[in-house]
Amino acid sequence: MTIDYRKLMHWKIPIARQHVRPQDCILYALGVGLGADPLDRDQLHYVYEEGLRVLPTMATVLAYPGFWMKMPDTGIDWTRVVHAEQQVIVHKPLPVCARLIGDTRIVDIVDKGPDKGALIYQERVVTEEDSGEPVCTLRMTTMCRGDGGVQNMPAASVHMHPAPTPLPERPADFCIDLPILSQAALIYRLSGDGNPLHADPEVALRAGFPRPILHGLCTFGVAGHALLKALCWSSEAGRRMDIRSIGARFSAPVYPGEILRTEIWHDGNQVAFRSSVPQRGVVVLNNGAAVIAPHAETKTRKEVLHGA
Repeated sequence: MTIDYRKLMHWKIPIARQHVRPQDCILYALGVGLGADPLDRDQLHYVYEEGLRVLPTMATVLAYPGFWMKMPDTGIDWTRVVHAEQQVIVHKPLPVCARLIGDTRIVDIVDKGPDKGALIYQERVVTEEDSGEPVCTLRMTTMCRGDGGVQNMPAASVHMHPAPTPLPERPADFCIDLPILSQAALIYRLSGDGNPLHADPEVALRAGFPRPILHGLCTFGVAGHALLKALCWSSEAGRRMDIRSIGARFSAPVYPGEILRTEIWHDGNQVAFRSSVPQRGVVVLNNGAAVIAPHAETKTRKEVLHGA
């Protein structure tokens, strides 16, 4: 199989439709580890229907078109693809209950050369079916390790892809350790990614892993939890902060049952972060960047007192 640039750039990825319900929001939050402490009120907001909130990183599983790269006509060796980068931009608070539409397109293909693979850049815009308003935009980079030497490549890409966000050289402002449940991958896969690599030991062995690995986007969600814990739940009284955008590069797999350590650098509403597994001494998410801002539905104490 060989990727044809012109053919793949015009590939019609199916429109995805999803009816999101409160149970879906709770299941996602449980999959990334919230609710582990039954007395933590901040976590309870995401796993209990009374006053239910939606984690910003849940955007990654909304109106997902499925693993379209597995279709043989794409020319992609799907068995060797890995998630390289992910970015989420939240346009409005994610809904607890709504009918959503996801429209995914291929933005660019970068050929790294024979035996070096190719990068496929995708963008998915999720909108509310009833209003047509955008809910979130997701940008994803996939590394196709077996697909270097793309056919019909243009002389130069028309797209400029930014370099990874450098991390500050000073010590981190926060360091948050969060446990990953031993059954995390089995719970998280119920949010839409049923890849057997995350459940079947035999499939994991064939892929070169001693046991099933955690979904990269589950790791991404745990890191998002760490940012909320460090910067948003403990914000100034009367003002609830939330994540407006978050992105990172995937650099190594995580195994269920490990501890995820997230180092966080905070400069106003700009955030840099990376996540590692300390017991193995390996960085698993790198060059993380996020933006936090007051929640769209939150008023300051001053605004409340003055009836704004």
